[in-house]
Amino acid sequence: MQTAPFLFGEELLVEPVAPGVTRKVMGFNNQIMMVKVNFEAGSEGYVHSHFHSQVAYVESGEFDVTVGTETKTLVAGDCFFMEPNISHGAICKKAGTLIDVFSPMREDFLEGNSK
Repeated sequence: MQTAPFLFGEELLVEPVAPGVTRKVMGFNNQIMMVKVNFEAGSEGYVHSHFHSQVAYVESGEFDVTVGTETKTLVAGDCFFMEPNISHGAICKKAGTLIDVFSPMREDFLEGNSK
């Protein structure tokens, strides 16, 4: 399973994730997935964990990010890495966007996704 070689942002499905949080699956195959996640100020990516490795790039905004027991404030140009099964979450201080990359791909993100 994988996406086409070219994907156009305006054609991708926007999926609500939590209050003030939406995501677009930007591309994937079985080994990797990239997801664009938009946050309104005050919204939260709740603390959770999963067996995937993940790296997130802060495209815009300001976030208080927790990985394990450590919390840092990150802004555009910063990134953070999560090993498998480590708890992590983010609180959006100023509206912004995270670009998440997962390995392997997140099959759960495709459930109910028609595109």
